Amino acid sequence: MIETLPEWPLFGMAEDVRPALRQAQQGKTPLVLATLTAVEGGGPRPPGTQMVFARGIVAGYFSGGCVEGDIAGHARACLDDGAPRTLVYGAGSPWPDIQLLCGARIEIFLEKVEADDPALAALLTAETERRPVEWISDGVKRSCAAPGTVTPWAGAIVRRHDPVPRLVVFGSDPTALAIAGLGAQSGFETTLVRPKGPEAPPPLPGVAYRRDEPQAALAAIGVDAWTAVAIATHSLELDQSALAAALPSAAGYVGLLGARRRLPERLAPLRAKGVAESVLMRVHAPIGLDIGGKAPWEVAVSVIGEIMALRHARGADRAPESKTDKVQPA
Repeated sequence: MIETLPEWPLFGMAEDVRPALRQAQQGKTPLVLATLTAVEGGGPRPPGTQMVFARGIVAGYFSGGCVEGDIAGHARACLDDGAPRTLVYGAGSPWPDIQLLCGARIEIFLEKVEADDPALAALLTAETERRPVEWISDGVKRSCAAPGTVTPWAGAIVRRHDPVPRLVVFGSDPTALAIAGLGAQSGFETTLVRPKGPEAPPPLPGVAYRRDEPQAALAAIGVDAWTAVAIATHSLELDQSALAAALPSAAGYVGLLGARRRLPERLAPLRAKGVAESVLMRVHAPIGLDIGGKAPWEVAVSVIGEIMALRHARGADRAPESKTDKVQPA
């Protein structure tokens, strides 16, 4: 039985439902995966948004209103009979008393997934190994494999899952701490790097800590296209060392804190070593969106905002790979 939703919807803070899926798998409990497949007329959440319902587990949200409570009831029925179903709210809904304040029409696909389902195991293994995959399912037959390797069939939804975003912050001052802290709160796997720093880690929940030099730190952490590097050290030597390690890497974002006029000075050693201009142009400097603030949390908001904006811009460039796709990759 799925319990009544709590009064305060903290479950909606979970953008990535894979931790909830893993919790259900480890608890050997069946779950219902709900996927937003269509939005018309605008809405608070994009297609591809997901929720998870299981005994003692609720994660994600679609509207922030009364829709989630009604979906929870349908999820209970889905757990009981195992039959997939599509829910419609808004225009054409069989439940006209449930209205979205934004006036949108949304479709939500529910499917029961057993804890030992091979596709679920493949999804969670890919998360651990930091591989993108596509979840393809009609609620009865499902697949989870590398994008483009399985052709979606009629009636199936397609939902892409990318690796969890990573954030590596170089620095130790309040601004670096604020960037790392906000990154962790925003769902990034976050590591603060302070070469030769104190042995005790910073008191920041969810933030890992390393004391080695930039090259060694990035090699140990692992850098891929879903990794962002924020350099905020206030040390010319350390800035240059971190740039030398980060810019040639696969990192999807490299940002540097500091005045624009000092950028040539920081890049000069890399130019002298023959680093290509196309590589040097990857650096975002000054770091972050221009929101006009310079306080630590203001800079942190601008940095995380810029990283997210670029990530969503890249995601928007991906097109559905089949006309049977009902869900845009998210």
